[in-house]
Amino acid sequence: MPDELAELVAAARSGDRAAFEELVRATSAETYTLAYRLLGNEEDARDVVQETYLRAYKGIERFRGDSQFSTWLYRITANCAATYLGRRARHRHDELSDEAPLADVSPDRDPQGLAMASNLRDRLNEALEQLPPRLKAVIVLRDVYDLPHEAIAAELGITESAAKVRLHRARRRLREQLFPLPGEEEEARAV
Repeated sequence: MPDELAELVAAARSGDRAAFEELVRATSAETYTLAYRLLGNEEDARDVVQETYLRAYKGIERFRGDSQFSTWLYRITANCAATYLGRRARHRHDELSDEAPLADVSPDRDPQGLAMASNLRDRLNEALEQLPPRLKAVIVLRDVYDLPHEAIAAELGITESAAKVRLHRARRRLREQLFPLPGEEEEARAV
């Protein structure tokens, strides 16, 4: 843990609200990015970040310092996102947007390649949204944040072998959805 954050964490644990506010400023971009990666929606990510910091504020005195503050915060974020996704799945009222993100349209880039990359990105985002939260969290933490299996296990409160199994299952499901082998398309439609 950087010395700067360690001092802020110690002060926040002692009840210093200004120190906690400074911790929020120092970590909010990373926390939002993780929430957005897990949820795929700006408004939902903002809600989860707000809930994350509320839980962190209420529980800061229980932070023992066994891990980095950011790791502790990532775990809270992942838990809040999983809770939010579970709630959202029970009360599905999402509106579909007709606007797709714009690709980089630099003149030196191949338009066909850009269109294919944009299509693949959209398909990947859609496939990620279809994963159960426990699989999605593992693949985002490993393949986006490049965390080792040990850190993923610690953040999600599972064993390292469970993290590896979930990552394998998540990658297999994504591959089956994005690049089905002969016979897998029929199986996917039958399910």
